[in-house]
Parts: sequence; C-alpha cells; structure tokens
Amino acid sequence: MRVLTPNLLVFFVFLFTYNLHAQDTLDTTLEAAEEQKAEAGHDIMLAAVKSTDMEQLLDNSGPFTFFAPSDAAIQRLSLDKINQLLHSGDKQQLKYLLSYHIVAGQLTASKILRALCKGEGKASFTTIQGKKLEARLQGTDIVLTDSLGNTARIVNADVRGRNGVVHEIDSVFVPSKM
Repeated sequence: MRVLTPNLLVFFVFLFTYNLHAQDTLDTTLEAAEEQKAEAGHDIMLAAVKSTDMEQLLDNSGPFTFFAPSDAAIQRLSLDKINQLLHSGDKQQLKYLLSYHIVAGQLTASKILRALCKGEGKASFTTIQGKKLEARLQGTDIVLTDSLGNTARIVNADVRGRNGVVHEIDSVFVPSKM
C-alpha cells in the first residue's frame, strides 16, 4: 500500500478542485449558450415580456411552455398593431397576447407527440389565459390551432428557457378581443 506524500495529496486536492471549477464553468457556459439560443430571433417577444413585467412571473413560477412567435412572425402583423402593443401605456392588451402563447408545465416536443398518440392525432393544451390550443401533426410538423382557427407551426422545438421550454412558432395567435 502506497502512502500519499503531502505534496502528492496537495496535487490531488488541487486537481479535484480544478475539475469541479471547470465543470461548473462548463455548465454555466452551456446554460448561457442555451439561453442565447432561446433568445435568438425573439427580440420583439423578449421586449414585450420585459415591458409587461411578465419576466418576473415566468422566472419565479412555472415551469412554462412558451410558444414564442419569431420576430419574422410578429413583423407580419401590421406595423401599427406592433407599435400599439409595444408602446401603449396600458400593457394589458400585450399581457393578454403573451399569455395566449404560454402553457403551464414543461411540454417538450416528445410530450406533445405522446399526447397526440394518446389522443388519436389530436391533443389540447390550455394557455395560462384559459384558452385552448389544439395540436395535430401535419406531415412531420406539429401544428397548433387556437380557438379562432388561427394556426402556427412549430419551427424550432425544445429550446431550453430559463424556466421551461420554448417552441418557436411561425405565426402569432391574436386573441379575439384584440
């Protein structure tokens, strides 16, 4: 049996501590990269979340599934509508719109697909606003339909967010009262 000398023991303690620090740094870097990926192409939606103070709700409650329209999808709305929503002193309409895209719980694409299998090709999810989104498969794509018949296709699934999962969609669900 070999006895560790003090120098060798110090070396192993250093190596162990260094490896722990390196793993923490790697984990932090990977989390930051995932967060940046979740935010890429969603500048308008992030600005809307921040301006309505929903960021605090989303960070402190949950987890949530956010069906986040891309900037390109939002820009297909009229410029007047976008300005009205983002720059109005009354943020209730914007909050209403955002909550129409958020479901409580962490619905990964595989969970949505399992629900579709159990529901014989259809699955329904309730937004935090209390409205239903119906999911179905169209070819290999998951397509969501709101209660008004508006559709959006998930174009980028399972992006890990701060407190849940983000699915990028190619359209904006606009609630009827807007």
